[in-house]
Amino acid sequence: MINNTVGVVTGATGGLGLETARGLAKAGLRVVLVGRNAEKGERALNSIRGSVADADVTFLRADLSDMDDVRALAGAINNRFDRLDVLVNNAGAIMAKRQLTKAGLEVTFATNHLSHFLLTGLLLDLIKASAPARIINVSSDAHKIAKLDPEDLQSEKRYTSFGTYGVTKLENLYFTYELARRLEGSNVTVNALHPGAVASNFAMNNGGISSLAMNVLRPLFMKPEKAAETPIWLSTSPEVEGVTGKYFYKMREHKPSRQAFDDAKGRALWDKSDQLTGYPYAATLLPASLSRPVDSAAQP
Repeated sequence: MINNTVGVVTGATGGLGLETARGLAKAGLRVVLVGRNAEKGERALNSIRGSVADADVTFLRADLSDMDDVRALAGAINNRFDRLDVLVNNAGAIMAKRQLTKAGLEVTFATNHLSHFLLTGLLLDLIKASAPARIINVSSDAHKIAKLDPEDLQSEKRYTSFGTYGVTKLENLYFTYELARRLEGSNVTVNALHPGAVASNFAMNNGGISSLAMNVLRPLFMKPEKAAETPIWLSTSPEVEGVTGKYFYKMREHKPSRQAFDDAKGRALWDKSDQLTGYPYAATLLPASLSRPVDSAAQP
């Protein structure tokens, strides 16, 4: 990576996001860290500056469950930077109980999927102008237990903490595959990854049994520095130059569930995400081919 390249990492004030941002700074990128807590953001900046000589890092505050915040964040990035080479959509949430944002969106769905969809769309002109560029979406193997109901994206019929989280991770894959298909030939790649079980503060906001379980299991989980190797590699390595529409784990292509290859559901999700965010990608994207090309060897 050349020194004037720019990377944005959401959910970057701790855990996987912080270590991914640190790795991109070490690789010589100017890095924008995104998080919802300004105090944590300042600590994250100081942590990176303390470990990476001459790190060029910036923090932007945004609550990514709030689509107005997502729009403001995209506006700030578009105004401050003349290029965007790497976008890592890492921000995520898991909620013990169903909660709604002020706009009436279910929080897990809004944070884990809609924010990625809208932020990427609003930054896509800048990303395409910076090509070759890369978009990386942090999914999870939690998607393997999930099935998407396009008529119940807000989990109104049924809500369980881990079940709804798993559905949003499946949505991350649908978004990855559909966006990769639509950007074919643009020199912008779109890939997803499973980070593994990471020893971070994820899910600690829920208290009770969730927090207790995380504390008990934490010693068995992967350290954030180790988990971050894959998103850093996907962001910077020449090994994956031109590779798009794939799912990775530990820097190797990884097999998703059969559900992840349901193009009809993926497109239904895309259309409903258009409606819910009020952001149509049509003017930004290249014309889409009729079907998503998939390497047959990668199918389950």
